[in-house]
Amino acid sequence: MTDMTRRRLLSALALAGLPGLVRASGPEPGAGSPLLFGTTPVILDEQADFLARWRVYLETQLRRPVRFVQRGSYREILVMLAGGKLDCAWLCGYPFVRMKDRLDLVAVPVHGGQTVYRSYLIVPAGDGATRSILDLRGKVFAFSDPDSNSGWLVPQVELKRAGQDASGFFKKSFYTWGHRKVIEAVAAGLAQGGAVDGYIWDSLARLHPELTGATRVAWRSGPYGFPPIVARRGADEGHPLRQALLNMARTPPGQALLARLNLDGFVPGDPSLYDGIEANWRFLGV
Repeated sequence: MTDMTRRRLLSALALAGLPGLVRASGPEPGAGSPLLFGTTPVILDEQADFLARWRVYLETQLRRPVRFVQRGSYREILVMLAGGKLDCAWLCGYPFVRMKDRLDLVAVPVHGGQTVYRSYLIVPAGDGATRSILDLRGKVFAFSDPDSNSGWLVPQVELKRAGQDASGFFKKSFYTWGHRKVIEAVAAGLAQGGAVDGYIWDSLARLHPELTGATRVAWRSGPYGFPPIVARRGADEGHPLRQALLNMARTPPGQALLARLNLDGFVPGDPSLYDGIEANWRFLGV
């Protein structure tokens, strides 16, 4: 068997979804520079395995190398996008509206048939009294990321609408730098409340009910545009990446990857999906 034949066979097996198989080498020489795709921590238990499989899928669709660049915060990803060190990224809607003059909307995930999600206010499972963030005065509160809509902007706006300021409202607040970590902090009693992405809480409720079962959703916000995949404004990568993402729901390998993400698929989306987030940002005046 020639090296060329072997590479094609391994790629075909990996895309068929056989366990433990990913492409042994990248695309053929001359396929071009890699697409640099920024991500922040996701909910997967085996993140490296998932990203390896997603890389194989995207490389096959795009016919060019793909490299995922993982960072621990949205701010790090934003700086790299702004500096031209990334071509595209999976971002929250809050930084997207703040940088929309420099970013193009590539695709929006679909979850439960919708392109929207909600911010959840969570409390320990034993707290049956809390109904809103206003019930947590003088408590310890966990935010996910200062550039997160659901994990920071929404609770800040709810407090301001009630005439409160988060800086003096809580006994203490802190950032966990991840929605799952907010859930873990509340479940462990390190915080008496926290704000999280409802999609992540719902997905973890399927994967790890023992974790979310130690918390309770005390309040759900209205709908906001789902965290989008974006590209630098004017970059050539945006259109082919959009087509590759839209194709995921149409092929068995793509469907298997979507199932791991608890998503139905991707759609082109529209920037107006994020009008509510932009309105909150301007209301808060930050």
